[in-house]
Amino acid sequence: MTVIVDVQIAYDGQCPKIEQFQQWAEAALQSVTEDCELSIRVVHERESAELNSTYRDKTGPTNVLSFPFDSPVPMDPRLLGDLIICGPAVEKEAQEQQKVINHHWAHLVVHGCLHLLGYDHIEDDEAEVMEALEVKILQSLAISDPYQDQGDNK
Repeated sequence: MTVIVDVQIAYDGQCPKIEQFQQWAEAALQSVTEDCELSIRVVHERESAELNSTYRDKTGPTNVLSFPFDSPVPMDPRLLGDLIICGPAVEKEAQEQQKVINHHWAHLVVHGCLHLLGYDHIEDDEAEVMEALEVKILQSLAISDPYQDQGDNK
């Protein structure tokens, strides 16, 4: 299985390398058996806030937005959808939560990819399943549990 990751950087702050985005997406998408493709766009707060308002009726920027694509016809490679990651939100959260910045980037890529696969965290039981999978994937990347000692921050 091949994972194609199209990375678009519309943010002038510190960003991981494209190869890192690729590695994190591949780790998150291990369960996908066919070739697949997704886009990751790194943006400033304004673009994140606009998309968050338009598609979620929420005010302000958010760390990651996922836009799954469900094709009505089979496609090769399978198009999974798009992730929008707000660079300043990632930096702020990593600092506030005292996390290694690239570990937080990795977590948000994994989290977003799982959303593209249909996982959610609205209900507590769904959140437990999704978070356990995130922890397992991140451990495969030598990244510690992002939920440890943070309480309930869904």
